[in-house]
Amino acid sequence: MRLHAYVLAADPAFLAQSVQSYYDVVDRIVVSYDAEGLSWTGTPIPVEQCLEILRAIDTEDKCVFVPGAFARLDHEPLENDTYQRQTALDLASEGADWVLQLDTDEVLPSSAPLVSAIRSAEASGHGGVDYPARWLYARVGPGTYLEASTRSGRPAASFPGPLAVRSGTTLRHCRQADVPLFRVDLRPWNTDPFHPRTATVHEVVGHEDAVIHYSWVRSDETMRRKFGWSGHTAVYSRPDVYDAWVRRARHPRLTALTSPLRSRDWYRVTHAPDHLEGEW
Repeated sequence: MRLHAYVLAADPAFLAQSVQSYYDVVDRIVVSYDAEGLSWTGTPIPVEQCLEILRAIDTEDKCVFVPGAFARLDHEPLENDTYQRQTALDLASEGADWVLQLDTDEVLPSSAPLVSAIRSAEASGHGGVDYPARWLYARVGPGTYLEASTRSGRPAASFPGPLAVRSGTTLRHCRQADVPLFRVDLRPWNTDPFHPRTATVHEVVGHEDAVIHYSWVRSDETMRRKFGWSGHTAVYSRPDVYDAWVRRARHPRLTALTSPLRSRDWYRVTHAPDHLEGEW
């Protein structure tokens, strides 16, 4: 099974750790970036910093750097998101059986469970692998984070889209694709509140093997910038979203303690590896 990957070079915060977490198991990595250094919303992004990081860690010359024009201001940001991903996926599909599509703030603790799930999906005729992610919202202390959970404080998975798809897949929206999914979860039943309780689970991995998603773990300055360049900027630009992030970041233990009182959006304080060089 020949495995490739694509990377959207825009956010340097966890880029090195993300790519290094799967670098050894892929044969080729397509690095897609905007030639003008612009985001999907037209704001400047640190593309050159990302490229420098990737060149430094690409010790086996696996990376193929491909510029493009993705700040199409006559399109919605999420349309540009999907367009850039599809462009990168098409290039990464050349000579591949499967393509990884991890975002640059997603880190694999171990690549082996995901590769095993891809092999199972290959054998069972599925078109993509839905693999669980741990969604982190704030750093509480060294190796300790505020994490999305169930109402009872148990680990909850998140599935922003299949983390691996067969080569030649057509994306519907961002990473999502209308293909039969091989679903991996943290328990034998669905743990994601955004999926129905009856969602099929084909395979189970331990909480320690789930992807670590550092999406909301940022300094204030970096988070403000991310809110501006994200494809979700229409939502993130609302003052209440920023204010909620500030409250969680400043009072993570209180957020976890009062979490069961809410009707949704539950959190717990837990441990995860630190990958915060340059952020704290």
